[in-house]
Amino acid sequence: MKKILYYLQVVFYLFAGVNHFRNPGFYLGMIPPYLPEHETINLAAGVAEVLAGGLLFFSSTRKWGAYAIIALLVAFIPAHVYFIQIGSCITDGICVPQWVGWLRLLLIHPLLIAWAWWCRK
Repeated sequence: MKKILYYLQVVFYLFAGVNHFRNPGFYLGMIPPYLPEHETINLAAGVAEVLAGGLLFFSSTRKWGAYAIIALLVAFIPAHVYFIQIGSCITDGICVPQWVGWLRLLLIHPLLIAWAWWCRK
């Protein structure tokens, strides 16, 4: 079961990272306006997620991949807060009830951090 959870996390972050390139509009509207270079931030996040997912794949680098994922998830917190501030709705993008934004920030995000922490071993 543990191997399945490792590989599931690898696939999750590889897919999420590649999605930054395939569907940048999904992410650009979530980047707070006080940050510069939204396109660069989006591309960097995609590259970082792919690299972190790749590091998770190998047992010799799994710990560093998990730490990288945790750092990314912490770095993404301002985007989640901004998403809530704008009513969890992006013009011409994702639009969900505001409680979903809160659920992402307060429950799903910490669970993803805990999952990465668990996978570091």
